[in-house]
Amino acid sequence: MIEKNKIPLLEFDTDPGAVIMPTHEKLDLKLPAKAVFAFLGEHIDEYAKAHGALQVGTFQSATKNYPIYVVRHKGEDVCLCQAPVGAAPAAQLMDWLIGYGVREIITGGCCGALSSLEENVFLVPYKALRDEGTSYHYMKPSRFVEMDPEAMKAIEKTMAGHGVEYREVITWTTDGFYRETKEKVEHRKQEGCQVVEMECAALAACASLRNARWGCILFTADTLADVEHYDERGWGGDSFAYALALCLDAVVAL
Repeated sequence: MIEKNKIPLLEFDTDPGAVIMPTHEKLDLKLPAKAVFAFLGEHIDEYAKAHGALQVGTFQSATKNYPIYVVRHKGEDVCLCQAPVGAAPAAQLMDWLIGYGVREIITGGCCGALSSLEENVFLVPYKALRDEGTSYHYMKPSRFVEMDPEAMKAIEKTMAGHGVEYREVITWTTDGFYRETKEKVEHRKQEGCQVVEMECAALAACASLRNARWGCILFTADTLADVEHYDERGWGGDSFAYALALCLDAVVAL
């Protein structure tokens, strides 16, 4: 049932079905229940090659093909897939993975600091401010979406096991990389947001609608803490490989 609103983005339909479902291709593909779906670029393919992962499928988009791997990690089969940047493509691919059997997902990726966080600091978001569009197609309108508590527990257990210091944060999810205005940055900071990224709220909402468990490990990259002097820093490059290791351990713990 659609809840009509004068603003189209706020017209949420409670029907979980759709004209085009993620499994409309009816592929002969059965993925493991556990998956690492991460914004870690070539590190995904490098890890897959180094650890003898089997490519079991391909997600074909209009601009790029995404290999779908299965790797053995600590006695468990884990689906391994690179996540595309941006809420809409990331949610589309994750919804597709869920459609073909994935039920427990850990995501890793970098984020921008809004406060005086050093680069390469690990973070666990517990809430995301929904300033993107995709989450509103998966969840009723609200200002925030809460993270899955069981996924958070698995991540926190993994962090403790690795001896990694981390912070729990509220993240600001936005579509507008070039529309993070000075006033909006300050407003988000006043709301408690410590970091900014582009997918967290959408993936949390997608997982919720599909009854999947999803959690996220972030690490700091660039910084907007000083809105007069934006600093790209090193884009969190020193954390990519370790973040993947943490994601794999966390999804096994989930």
